Amino acid sequence: MKKAILYVNQFFGQVGGEDKADFSPEIREGLVGPAMQLDRVLKEAKVSHTIICGDNFIGSNTEEAIEKILNFLEDKEFHIFFAGPAFQAGRYGFACGEVCKAVKEKFNVPVITSMHEENPGVEMFKQDMYVFKGGHSAAKMRKDIENMARFGDKLLREEENKGAAEEGYYGRGVRHQVLREDKISSADRVIDMLLKKINGEEYISELPIPKADRVPIASPIKDLSLANIAVVTTGGIVPVDNPDRIQSASATRWGKYDISKIDNLEQGIYKTIHAGFDPSAADKDPDVIVPIDVLKVFEKDKKIGKLHNYFYSTVGTGTTQGEAARMAKEIIPYLLEDKVDGVILTST
Repeated sequence: MKKAILYVNQFFGQVGGEDKADFSPEIREGLVGPAMQLDRVLKEAKVSHTIICGDNFIGSNTEEAIEKILNFLEDKEFHIFFAGPAFQAGRYGFACGEVCKAVKEKFNVPVITSMHEENPGVEMFKQDMYVFKGGHSAAKMRKDIENMARFGDKLLREEENKGAAEEGYYGRGVRHQVLREDKISSADRVIDMLLKKINGEEYISELPIPKADRVPIASPIKDLSLANIAVVTTGGIVPVDNPDRIQSASATRWGKYDISKIDNLEQGIYKTIHAGFDPSAADKDPDVIVPIDVLKVFEKDKKIGKLHNYFYSTVGTGTTQGEAARMAKEIIPYLLEDKVDGVILTST
């Protein structure tokens, strides 16, 4: 019987919740959490080990975490590797993708994971591996694991892969030339699609084009010297104690911080908690991310009418589009209440 290994985060590894998100990688012999369900439905292999790692640990120490996990696997016999399912959890999706990619490159075995369409890991990793279309929460775990196992069995049996649409994973941008069993020519197929489109009938394109989320350009501010300007950042600048517990990656929280009585963001009072870049420069001078010092000078020199009394902060790396939109909708009422005319959005 062939062998499989599953990667999960600290929550599904039954270590703990957010308080254990810094849990260092660990490998356990046998079945932990979702590995029990995977082992039940997988026909061509048995799950021999479960790897567990905290989402924050791998997000903040990616290279170290990957190195430890690969070292765990050096003396293990396995023929296929699974991760997740990661649902809509951005940090978990990032972890599953990074681990699967490294395992595939190092050991040349099939790797399979599963994520909801809004998980940023889909766009990050779908070209590197099989990422199955999953549910938005653990309520869909049983079905997601069954889909992963079914395809894993197919790969282990070396059966024909019928493509992303039929198998259920996200398209990888891989195209193969095949002979159609129905022998219908491309000319006939395109005319058939055209006629269906003209008649308002449903049809499926053979080359789907992704939809772009377009935001209309705002009208320019007529007179900056009269404008009320606010600052919003995805650079993770927060008071040193991070009172709002904003995550260092795949953020679901944001903070609002009073700057009405200060002229700059001082080292030791503010810092960045962003896990996607070297924080040393931002920790030394947080104004390089949120330029309160310059904007205060602009306010005194009447280059802007007023600087809004607060800045708003979260972390952009790995944050889903859905979560970003939700946080924006929560911040906007504060800006409207103070009649803010323009927002400077800073990143890293």
